[in-house]
Amino acid sequence: MNFPILLPNIFNHPFTYESDLKLEIGDFVEVPFGKSKIVGVVWKEFEQNNGKSFKIKKIIRKLETPKLKKKTLEFLNWFAEYNIVPKGMTLKLLLCSGKVIEKIDNKFYKDFNFKIKNNLFKLTEDQKKILNEINFSNNKFNVHVLQGTTGSGKTIVYFEALKSILKRKYQGLIMLPEIGLTNQFEKKFIEFFGFKPAIWHSGVSKKNKEIIWSGIANGKIKVVIGARSSLFLPFKNLGLIVVDEEHDQSYKQDEGIIYNARDMAISRGSFENIPVNLITAVPSIETYENIKKKKYKISKLQQRYQNASLPNYEILNLNNIKLEKQSWLSKEIIERVNFHLAKKDQVLFFLNRRGFSPNALCKKCFNSFSCPNCSINLVYHKNKNNLLCHYCGFKSNLKRNCSKNGTCDLIFSGPGVERISEEVKKYFPSKKIEIFSSDTMNKKNSKDKLEKIINNEIQILVGTQLISKGFHFPNLNCIVVVDIDLSSQGHDLRSSEKNLQLYHQLSGRAGRTGKPSTVYFQTYNSNSKLISDITNKNPEIFLDTEIEIRRKNDLPPFQRFISLILTGENESKLEKEAIKLKTSLKKKINGKILGPVSAPIFRLRRKYRVRLLIRGSKTLKLQRSLALIIQKYKFLPGIKLSVDVDPISFN
Repeated sequence: MNFPILLPNIFNHPFTYESDLKLEIGDFVEVPFGKSKIVGVVWKEFEQNNGKSFKIKKIIRKLETPKLKKKTLEFLNWFAEYNIVPKGMTLKLLLCSGKVIEKIDNKFYKDFNFKIKNNLFKLTEDQKKILNEINFSNNKFNVHVLQGTTGSGKTIVYFEALKSILKRKYQGLIMLPEIGLTNQFEKKFIEFFGFKPAIWHSGVSKKNKEIIWSGIANGKIKVVIGARSSLFLPFKNLGLIVVDEEHDQSYKQDEGIIYNARDMAISRGSFENIPVNLITAVPSIETYENIKKKKYKISKLQQRYQNASLPNYEILNLNNIKLEKQSWLSKEIIERVNFHLAKKDQVLFFLNRRGFSPNALCKKCFNSFSCPNCSINLVYHKNKNNLLCHYCGFKSNLKRNCSKNGTCDLIFSGPGVERISEEVKKYFPSKKIEIFSSDTMNKKNSKDKLEKIINNEIQILVGTQLISKGFHFPNLNCIVVVDIDLSSQGHDLRSSEKNLQLYHQLSGRAGRTGKPSTVYFQTYNSNSKLISDITNKNPEIFLDTEIEIRRKNDLPPFQRFISLILTGENESKLEKEAIKLKTSLKKKINGKILGPVSAPIFRLRRKYRVRLLIRGSKTLKLQRSLALIIQKYKFLPGIKLSVDVDPISFN
């Protein structure tokens, strides 16, 4: 008997194999492919052979692992169509390093043994009311947004909701936007539930991934806390998906297979017919519009835990303050920080820029040091004593032959967190100071650093936006935004929304245990309304205005954007190909095609980049017609196309 077998590779169709085995749709099998053996899945439709005859090979064996559920197969099929990704590559997302994990000894699951302890957490009346609202319809698909001020106890509410799901023998998935959040979150989970969740992200060892994959497929593991890729695990009996910090841009996978994990989580919930909880302090524009249309339900937690008050805000206008040469911190700020330190408050200096300086310039030849592979400046990292490209990872030392004479004499323009840290050390030499960024917190010792921060053993933090993402620092009561102007520039469609979310999240790190707290903004921007808008206790005022701007201009979420990025090593060949592709699309696509234009980062990893943007109605028709064209279109050798449905960045 013949069977269609989908293989985890670049093909958008299954291959036909034969077997005497009794096989069902969703079964995992091993088959010959070329000169090797490969794992595949029995699919539901055969390939189109277009009249060609081909030799049908035999299936080697059926694998001893539970078959994929029909709902999971339907989700994978839809995912491929929506994101214009070959079905085989979508299947690859579900496998464990290209493999299927067969029987694993039960002893490996003992760490994850499911038991729920009677915990001591007492819900407030507000939290109880919201829990009832969430639990009211948790038998079938619905999207429930839990919006609450940072520090209001949202996590405890959805833990309680998850508890009722687990008691009914279902599995749960909690998605987090950053790997760095998992340690602190896992501790909170164990404290509440009394058993260990499975942690899933790129930093987990191969052996642990195999145990988790198998445990999920067999129903032995009940809860996964994971990053984007956890969404594709082969859950046996998934009952709830929680997307924490749903607004976070890190849910967008922007390399390889491009997708938005938050949106895909909602879709998987729909196919599984289970509830999805979106958790946020400030919803994304897309989520907010769905709330307004009553497509999503919403509950709000207005009060912070133990009635802790939100921080006060103070704006320091740098136009009226003279900064010392090569200094980024005003005397006024230093005075205020000393006031907080005297009260044993922890202090954060916030600047969303890694490294020491974003620009290195020779004062003899005026040469600015840019990446040889990308059209961006190299960032000077003093701690590593090198110049680094934050896109391709290119490193260079500081010794350069100068076109004038000798070696270049470098000056550094603009600050990064390392430079601010140096200045902070000058003013507060007796204090323990730590940089909090992806350069320092994705290391093996980051767990120890977090413990020290929580215990107030580190008095001053200098951090990037990583620090705004859900960490709980009980002693942090003073935040200094070194320069708000740096993050409010640019032509990004979502820059206003990002700023609103960033500064709400950031201010939510302060005053979490009830002590008075203040966020200080240093700024050259005399428009104080900008700051009061993005820090307003009621973010809906800002979101309503933003929604209207998007509606009037036919921008997402009111129209679909699909970004096409062509890359190649030959600039002129690339531009000609982009024009040719646009001409081909114009005849067959029901949408407006903008471009081609050079991407803002025109050269990346030695490849030039040109963009086209398709705007159209929000139906799958656009993806279907585009997929057909791309399938038949013959690109010139050396030119690659990337498709980004619903782009959130235009780099």
